[in-house]
Amino acid sequence: MQSERLDVIAVGAHPDDVEIACGGTLAKLVRQGHRVGIVDMTDGEPTPNSPGPETRLAEADAASEALGVHKRIQLNLPNRRLFDGFDHRVALAKVFRRYRPQLVIGFGDKTPTASPDHYQAMLITDAAVFYSRLSKWDEQFDHLPVYTVPRQLYFRLAVEPNLIPANAYHTIVDISDTLETKLQSIACYKTQFEHKPAIMERVRASAVVTGALAAVAAGESFAAARPFAVDDLLKTVLSERPST
Repeated sequence: MQSERLDVIAVGAHPDDVEIACGGTLAKLVRQGHRVGIVDMTDGEPTPNSPGPETRLAEADAASEALGVHKRIQLNLPNRRLFDGFDHRVALAKVFRRYRPQLVIGFGDKTPTASPDHYQAMLITDAAVFYSRLSKWDEQFDHLPVYTVPRQLYFRLAVEPNLIPANAYHTIVDISDTLETKLQSIACYKTQFEHKPAIMERVRASAVVTGALAAVAAGESFAAARPFAVDDLLKTVLSERPST
């Protein structure tokens, strides 16, 4: 099981959610030597411009290769009928118990006018992080060992506002050197975005605006599920100094 461990797992409702939300950060983590995985709760099908699940899966595989992630997991939960419930919580908690990530990243808010699956994915992820550490319930999790996820962050889609309004604990990751990789991964979803050519410029513009808040060329913002403390303040605040 040690060989299966992932340092980071990002969770989306559909293939392409994670790429749009935090693809630049995942690509950067891979370049830094961390083992990164993506969980798609559903296959995103049916969808208007896709011929079927096989095509969407192939697009997700291509996007994973573009980002360099080490593992992509499909939970095969029902698209358009994704609801927070016991079985869905357990399915994701099993992933956390098996791969034992140091960090889980997922949706942090509703996405008005977009799929309600996104908010349900947030509820499921929150619950699965909790379920992963519950003892005396081994039979529910195929006897995978109990695991406590050390850190949880929330992302927002790149076409949503820069920050999650209800959360005060935000961090911006400098993705200046991986923004093009992020865009390349999004472009792999031809069935979703080839008929929406403006999406790339919207994602690019969002990254530029977010990065400008921290004086870098491009950024992605995250909110902490709960605040956490740092040990070396100077090392932390100087680790990613903007260029002058």
